[in-house]
Amino acid sequence: MSAQIILILLLIGLSAGMLSGLVGVGGGIIIVPALVYFVGFSQKMAQGTSLGILLLPVGLLAVSQFYKQGYVEVRYVMIVAVAFLAGGYFGSKLALSVSQETAKKIFAILMLLISIKMLFLDKHIPDEGSEHSVSPAEKSAAAK
Repeated sequence: MSAQIILILLLIGLSAGMLSGLVGVGGGIIIVPALVYFVGFSQKMAQGTSLGILLLPVGLLAVSQFYKQGYVEVRYVMIVAVAFLAGGYFGSKLALSVSQETAKKIFAILMLLISIKMLFLDKHIPDEGSEHSVSPAEKSAAAK
């Protein structure tokens, strides 16, 4: 592995980590395209490598910061994590059964649909500083 590749990988990891902590994205949206375009991986190699990266507790420090501020619903995390485990198994089997081109197109369409929804179809949610805004921890406490 060349020094240039190591530098590119470090920049990919730093970018993904920063964006993960900032806006909650990283693996699929940053790492997969970066591995395809900057390292020359196939779509499937990039997806598998991204999943390998996420296998480790890479988000632990970012999650701890949000948890300290009351922005992690642990019960929801557990339920989604179990479903994510099953979904990851079946999704990976499906991804490995389609061609590279089909996997890349599915990925691109998904990112396009998500961006259109976020740009044009999302409802306005008040900022954290707004008097109408309630943190998840406050909602949870009020519900008890």
